[in-house]
Amino acid sequence: MSVSVVTLNKGRGHHLARLLEGLGRCAPPDEAVVVEMGGDTAPLPDLGFPIRRTHLSLDGLPLAAARNAGRRAASGDILVYLDVDCIPSAGLVSGLAAAVSGHDGLICCEIRYLPGGAVADGWTEAGLDRVGHRHPARLFPEAGVIPAPQPGLFWSLAFAVRAATYDRVGGFDEGFTGYGAEDTDLAFRAERAGVPVLFAGGMHAFHQHHLSCDPPLQHFSDIVANARRFHDRHGIWPMDGWLDAFAELGLVEADRGGGLTVLRQPTEAEIAAAQVPAHRPF
Repeated sequence: MSVSVVTLNKGRGHHLARLLEGLGRCAPPDEAVVVEMGGDTAPLPDLGFPIRRTHLSLDGLPLAAARNAGRRAASGDILVYLDVDCIPSAGLVSGLAAAVSGHDGLICCEIRYLPGGAVADGWTEAGLDRVGHRHPARLFPEAGVIPAPQPGLFWSLAFAVRAATYDRVGGFDEGFTGYGAEDTDLAFRAERAGVPVLFAGGMHAFHQHHLSCDPPLQHFSDIVANARRFHDRHGIWPMDGWLDAFAELGLVEADRGGGLTVLRQPTEAEIAAAQVPAHRPF
């Protein structure tokens, strides 16, 4: 089965270069597709396999639409999605491809979160392993494939799926605009279609540190709109930890029984205060 690696980029050329550098150390896929959301036209490296760009002209951060655009541009039987801030371990692409060949599902791998400054010229996988942190909410097996405890633990940073299964589920819902809940919605719809979320062991990706906020106040409006869409469809609130944090700041009503009521927008000072320090991996 042929393999296409898909990534999305908007103003993250440095991260993209590291992702491609890592991809060049893997057993090569049949192709890589870079979906540009910001018009980047910088030359791409020659890694011995095709790397193609496709451009998406939409405002904001259209993650759902961009992932679907990557699917349309990809020719592989297996799709391996990597966020642009991820660096694959040497066995990631082949490991995910093998897992998908044997298991029809949305298959996630472990992520090792890196502190700021961890990735420099001459980086090694062993060096990143030493400083990478596992996510405490997701436990992956040492080897093999196991069911995820629940579909809400699906993450789109690094996952693989058969192209035919992606099409059968319907891909990402482009009604989710910007950041938040589009991946959880995919997982819930996939489960209803008989496509499980699975965790694969023995491989991982490294998450490169970048400016972010906890809670993600910079995506406040997207998260609120997408949470409402998710609740209308599935009857539960996604991203509840973030919504609770918004309520504690007085941005939304704490009681969501009657819906999600916005009281005010976050201030620039609040967004700045929520920025995650470089020494924190997540």
